[in-house]
Amino acid sequence: MPEFRNYHLNFGPQHPAAHGVLRMVLELDGEVVVGADPHIGMLHRGTEKLAEDKKWMQSLPYMDRLDYVSSMCNEHAYCLALEKLLGIDVPIRARYIRVLFDEITRILNHLLWIGSHGLDVGAMSMVLYAFREREDLLDCYEAVSGTRVHAAYYRPGGVYRDLPDTMPKYAESKWKNAEKLKRLNAARSGSLLDFIDDFVARFPKRIDEYETLLTENRIWKQRLVNVGVVSRERALQLGFSGPMLRASGVEWDLRKTQPYEVYDRLDFGVPVGTVGDCYDRYLVRVEEMRQSTRLVKQCVDWLRANPGPVASDDCKAVAPPRAEMKSTIEGMIRHFKLFSEGFFVPEGEVYSAVEHPKGEFGVYAVSDGANKPYRLKIRSPGFAHLAAIGEMTQGHMIADVVTIIGSLDIVFGEIDR
Repeated sequence: MPEFRNYHLNFGPQHPAAHGVLRMVLELDGEVVVGADPHIGMLHRGTEKLAEDKKWMQSLPYMDRLDYVSSMCNEHAYCLALEKLLGIDVPIRARYIRVLFDEITRILNHLLWIGSHGLDVGAMSMVLYAFREREDLLDCYEAVSGTRVHAAYYRPGGVYRDLPDTMPKYAESKWKNAEKLKRLNAARSGSLLDFIDDFVARFPKRIDEYETLLTENRIWKQRLVNVGVVSRERALQLGFSGPMLRASGVEWDLRKTQPYEVYDRLDFGVPVGTVGDCYDRYLVRVEEMRQSTRLVKQCVDWLRANPGPVASDDCKAVAPPRAEMKSTIEGMIRHFKLFSEGFFVPEGEVYSAVEHPKGEFGVYAVSDGANKPYRLKIRSPGFAHLAAIGEMTQGHMIADVVTIIGSLDIVFGEIDR
């Protein structure tokens, strides 16, 4: 009789369910996974090293390119770190705007996740439903920053500009007749806040649609329940954070445990799982979308009632208003100095973290008093989650590997950096 031995299979990097450029070497006994070895680095762009040769402000758009699905949350952590080093106070309105867009970003992230995860597992229509809602939220990105993905909207000391009073409208074309145009532009006749308010009014029903499709779906549960289980103790040992940690039963959310900006003034819940399997991770993220919708609504109501400045008046690091720059010599000099040599950050080191849609996203920055970082280190949540893939897949079938990778919600921009 011939001797049967385990064999190795390359999963990715070209596999569509590898979520980017992951190469994973699977050791198989038949169709059962014995071991999984993730190979990363194929999207490594040297972000942390490049930051050492760029002015502090020039590195801010690089944050968007890390987790490019949740770009504004990356910027937030970087801006918080800089503000701590500079000792800048952020106006209250800017803090509410930041929280507003953090939660819009969380919904955007989870919509992409539920669409792609559903597609991986076989629920083909989920990606179409999820991208329908993403379009509206990406229009919000575009309204404030001019771009739909890499926003670069946050600034040390506040945000780039206040929320616009008008929303772009669809124009008539051979693809859009007058009746369709009227329906598409119905929510766009007012300000950005009106548009967001309209979105949060109808979005809970959309989440209900997702849950009708998936939550009690027999095939969906067979593919997710008791797959990729991580216990509470093991999740803590592995350095999990965000939905991955909460799905394992640990109630840890930086917005509650270490509040930043105005989260301590807002009312929201933190969903927690019990089993720590792929199904719990799905339930936690779906409930997070509901809680983010509540937070967005509270921010919209506050921002309507409270106008004010959206950037600090600290001239060390914040550019003057354009009108001042064009009408006064002091404003012009200040603008020229900031954009030619940047701002000088006092000596020191700081670690600042936010509750990113994927977990704890942190920025460790060291300044030697120059206009560029001495050292910048980024703590990406996906790196710790991917490191656990070996033990999470052990004993499962090849098809379950796809489910487990999808439940991690990984983006290689932040893992490889």
